[in-house]
Amino acid sequence: MRIALFGASGMVGSRIADEAAGRGLEVTAITRSGAEVPGVAHSLTGDMADADFDARVVAENDVIVSATGPSRTGGDHGEWLAALKTLAEASGDTRLIVVGGAGSLSVGDTLLKDTPGFPAVYKAEAETGTRALELLRDGNYSPWTMLSPAPQIAPGTRTGYYAVALDSPAGDSISAEDFAIALVDEIEDPQHTDARFTVANSEVN
Repeated sequence: MRIALFGASGMVGSRIADEAAGRGLEVTAITRSGAEVPGVAHSLTGDMADADFDARVVAENDVIVSATGPSRTGGDHGEWLAALKTLAEASGDTRLIVVGGAGSLSVGDTLLKDTPGFPAVYKAEAETGTRALELLRDGNYSPWTMLSPAPQIAPGTRTGYYAVALDSPAGDSISAEDFAIALVDEIEDPQHTDARFTVANSEVN
């Protein structure tokens, strides 16, 4: 299976690349900087905002993964959303999997981003992540999947175990390594087509 991975050098993207390549999947790592990503079949310089580039990538791969995201330290969030839309429009009948944010998860009748105590430093990023989910749900982009992490995600231990939920948190935290496992599991065995799901660390599978 051939996978094109945008954002392959980031904290989450690099772990997805490692997990997928470790399972024998053919990974094309795509970054705007042209950074070499160890262990993958190919590394490309590209931007998902480039519709022509996206079309070429889609034609050559079985699954497209976006592990990019809006920056919480600067940058134009509208520009990132437009780029995601460009990639979604280019994906056609090819599966698109998008790494989402936790802010759009529901806690009772409230989105996590709107709960008291939600960190202000993450608010703009969470707002944009919510709009990305709305973009996928409202558009004609089937087949797509969004995978949101638990409220806390950071480098950690690869346990191989995770809990799954749909629109409410499955737990408090997830290691980036186990998040990558969950995403590659979804690549290999699709369970959430045209839907969002979320994962968190669990002691049992």
